[in-house]
Amino acid sequence: MSPAPDERDRIRAAMDRILEGTAQHSNGALTIVALAQEAGVPRNALTQRHLDLKNDFYAQVRARGQTPDSEIRLRQQIVKLKELRAKDATELAQLRTDVEYLVRVVNQLTAHNRQLVLAVARPDAPVRALPTQPHPNGRWVP
Repeated sequence: MSPAPDERDRIRAAMDRILEGTAQHSNGALTIVALAQEAGVPRNALTQRHLDLKNDFYAQVRARGQTPDSEIRLRQQIVKLKELRAKDATELAQLRTDVEYLVRVVNQLTAHNRQLVLAVARPDAPVRALPTQPHPNGRWVP
């Protein structure tokens, strides 16, 4: 599909309206989506056919000291992602500490269990193993 002959003119007029704050067919946001809507063209007209106009639009936005809405959203997302990453790093450090602690506890319990098994195995053991009975869910418990 070939572009309409007046497509570039409509895009330029839409750029002017958005930059002047007098958008008629869009929300007036400083984005390519709003520019395409304002010009009455598909978004890919700006991202594929008229890259020069898209770049010119963003250049004019920056020249006025404004930041495009898409850049503002991306910067906000970056901040959120950095916060999540810091939170994840803190949680990961805590989990690593917990794992080290749990490994020590398992080693201590294993050593204690080994001592108890040896104590029960002696003929003169002061410790006696209790009989086991089946648990309702099928596992054996002391």
